[in-house]
Amino acid sequence: MAKADPNRILRRMPIAVGMLGGILLLTNRVLTPTLTGSQARVDALGVILSAVLILTGLLWQQVQARTPDSVQLVGEEGFELAPLPDDVKAELAWASHILLTNTVTKSLIIWYGGQVLLRRGVLAPTAEVKPGAILQRVLDKKKPIYLVALSVYPGRIEFDYLPENTQGVICQPIGSDGVLILGANAPRSYTKQDENWVAAIAEKLDYALARVNSQN
Repeated sequence: MAKADPNRILRRMPIAVGMLGGILLLTNRVLTPTLTGSQARVDALGVILSAVLILTGLLWQQVQARTPDSVQLVGEEGFELAPLPDDVKAELAWASHILLTNTVTKSLIIWYGGQVLLRRGVLAPTAEVKPGAILQRVLDKKKPIYLVALSVYPGRIEFDYLPENTQGVICQPIGSDGVLILGANAPRSYTKQDENWVAAIAEKLDYALARVNSQN
């Protein structure tokens, strides 16, 4: 559910005052049998002020930033880790905790070397990640993709390993062998600062995971 705007009454007040002023001016004009020159000037000024108030209120309605509508993701809360060295498990657990608690992320998957190493947050029934066109592009180009409103993308069907009503997705490459997949419960909810933070976490994970691969 979207959060209620605490300033909605204040933002609508200029419109209400402007309309009330216009109605009172019209009523006064109708009830005045003889119109003097000074009253005509006052009425004109009142009409201008009422119009300015109404216009101000309308502009406030347009420029007010809306909080993106959020939903309750469908799935069960969970935390799954693949068999890995303890220090790597600790690294993955730390990274996922940071992202879940400091960004709008509600569902998180770390896919590396052809397998899912971690799933955390709200989990979908499907645990297997099969790279589709979008994920493959991330792997090939080694550049992140941010789907700001997943529901409008035809390619959303490839993300069946995320909750079915996921609203936004970031696919951040982890080196050349993996992807950090983040799901949010509201569209257009990741900021540029969030994206930079995700990229920094992915670089740190790449260092830890590449070290494990080199030892195997």
